[in-house]
Amino acid sequence: MTERTPVHGLQVATTLYRFVEDQMLPATGVKSESFWQGFDALVSDLAPKNSALLAERDRIQAAMDAWHTANPGPVAEGKAMKAYQKFLSQIGYLVAEPKNAKATTQNVDAELAKLAGPQLVVPILNARYALNAANSRWGSLYDALYGTDAISEEHGCGKGTGYNPKRGAKVIEYCRYVLDRCVPLKRGSHIDSTGYALKGGKLVVSLKNGNTSLADPQQLVGFQGDAKAPSALLFVHNGLHLDLQINKAHPIGKTDPAHVCDLVVEAALSTILDLEDSVAAVDAQDKVLAYSNWLGILQGTLSEEVEKNGKVFSRTLNPDRIYTKPNAKAGSQAAGGKDTVKLHGRSLLFVRNVGHLMTNPAILYTAKDGSTQEIPEGILDAMITTTCAMVDLQKKKGADLRNSRTGSVYIVKPKMHGPQEVAFADELFGRVEKVLGLKASTVKLGIMDEERRTSANLKACIAAAKSRVAFINTGFLDRTGDEMHTCMQAGPVMRKGDIKTSTWLAAYEKANVAVGLQCGLRGRAQIGKGMWAMPDLMADMLKQKIGHPQSGANTAWVPSPTAAALHAMHYHQVNVPALQKQMEKAVLKQDPKVLRAESLAKLLQFPVVALQDANWSSEDKQKELDNNAQGILGYVVRWVDQGVGCSKVPDINGVGLMEDRATLRISSQHMANWLQHGVVTEKQVTETFQRMAQVVDAQNAGDAAYKPMAGHFDTSAAYQAACDLVFKGKAQPSGYTEPLLHAWRLKVKAAT
Repeated sequence: MTERTPVHGLQVATTLYRFVEDQMLPATGVKSESFWQGFDALVSDLAPKNSALLAERDRIQAAMDAWHTANPGPVAEGKAMKAYQKFLSQIGYLVAEPKNAKATTQNVDAELAKLAGPQLVVPILNARYALNAANSRWGSLYDALYGTDAISEEHGCGKGTGYNPKRGAKVIEYCRYVLDRCVPLKRGSHIDSTGYALKGGKLVVSLKNGNTSLADPQQLVGFQGDAKAPSALLFVHNGLHLDLQINKAHPIGKTDPAHVCDLVVEAALSTILDLEDSVAAVDAQDKVLAYSNWLGILQGTLSEEVEKNGKVFSRTLNPDRIYTKPNAKAGSQAAGGKDTVKLHGRSLLFVRNVGHLMTNPAILYTAKDGSTQEIPEGILDAMITTTCAMVDLQKKKGADLRNSRTGSVYIVKPKMHGPQEVAFADELFGRVEKVLGLKASTVKLGIMDEERRTSANLKACIAAAKSRVAFINTGFLDRTGDEMHTCMQAGPVMRKGDIKTSTWLAAYEKANVAVGLQCGLRGRAQIGKGMWAMPDLMADMLKQKIGHPQSGANTAWVPSPTAAALHAMHYHQVNVPALQKQMEKAVLKQDPKVLRAESLAKLLQFPVVALQDANWSSEDKQKELDNNAQGILGYVVRWVDQGVGCSKVPDINGVGLMEDRATLRISSQHMANWLQHGVVTEKQVTETFQRMAQVVDAQNAGDAAYKPMAGHFDTSAAYQAACDLVFKGKAQPSGYTEPLLHAWRLKVKAAT
């Protein structure tokens, strides 16, 4: 039994109550009585509204199921599409676009409003990951290139066990070319540099055949060390900084003609510390760990013992970076002085709350009907994470380790279905602000465009939180899962590989940028794109992910600090703010009604085939089943048995993929759909799961904490949870995996 402390009308798990009373409230200065009284009133007023929104989801899905059963198969463009859209409007799925949908967000930090660069997403339960991500604002390009497949291992350039000079030379050459592209010289190339120095506030670059300088002297914005022999040179390009490190005593620098030892690049401008899809947080114990990490990182006190190369050290937040301006007088290098440049040393931090669906046993409340119920988890997250963020709001201007310099709190709000749900989030955070005495719209929201009803009504969603919107971001994985569940009764879903080239997906990615620009997000908020899920395939990422900035998105998600450093190169290749300006002009010239009509005609085409066209070979069907089942088991076994919400899971071919609940939603809904329409049988699915359990067991053989599933099908909670996700998949709300995962994880925790 969970020990609870009654406070006002709430029954609070004592572990959470003690965190609030002993850590959070003293750190923020909020009075205990006003906090709990306000929290109690907020829950009483808003929990019923939360429940009503979920009931509305169920009503709409039931109407969709009935329509698709009566009208099976895909919907063609033309009359059929018009009839479909009329139906969607009648059931409240589609709403009229508001006339005034312009964002009015103010006090947004430059990382979101002005700059373009990578964004990290990491589970907040893991303090080391959180600290690494926060510190990934700056990353060594030398390390990122040397340690990944971004540099080929051919022709004697293998990574090996020690330093390979041949590979090192390739890395150095690559980085010199980066300098040539981003910070070109008046003549010659950085490849031929033999020295860097400042003379009269100007950069002098010594080449093998004489001296030169920068083509644009304004690109040099600072240096460290002695002007005649600087230890670092700070350049700027497309708003992003590059720090050229010079040290003749360094193992690399001493062999370099110019003594260059590294190129440190501004990488992850922002980071999302995640309470949602990448974590397994099912009770008060889990939530307290998450909240304490969020509080600690904002206080600047969070640390983690790390062992590297046999040495143990304490990892903490990086300080800000201080440079001397090029034209500064000798000796005038006091931090913060007029002759210095101070740059943020850390990513700007968001915290991603959960959506509206789940409840959590951390707090119980008395509902209107007198029953005792679990608190809506989204309300819990809103109240606690915003209160924690007050420690940052209370820091003085120029203080060390400050997150927002504009006095904002950044919260990502996922899995909202349409403008009513966004309006509820706006109301929720407005109520939280009142309880805490914060100015209206202090909390800025990242609106995840990852559910079909949100995409189809994106302009109305932005209008519903126009004073808070700090980003819109396409979450194509969850979006695909929602497509599958929404059209569950329409027919067999395409094979997953074919969905990537389907009409709706291209229209979705394009519409997100266009609507964002229509609503005035340029210069005010981020327009973002989704995750690169293969952290070991950086060469492929460098080839493909440039498509995100080329689409007009000023951020895109990466799975690691290393990936952030490499993806940052794309924002040097594409001047996204300038591109957005051009795209905005083009978009605003077009008739918005015509744009919406053209977009919806493609956006609402769902990825199913007519039943008679589901004529895949037996081999193709089995490959799809194997792929899905192996991915489900590989992820769920860690989630349920070990409480790991995101990890690099080997796929059926051994390629490590960053898996979270969004990818799980796709795989489970795909199998549930094929079962629904008789593409595969229950027997086939069961046999596949049992065979793939052996594969997953073998892939995890080196994990001492791992519990095998094969041979334990009746007792393995993880195996049974995986099966439930498929066999009960059609009945899951919006196809979400959380209800089943939480239930099974709680059983495992209770048993241990």
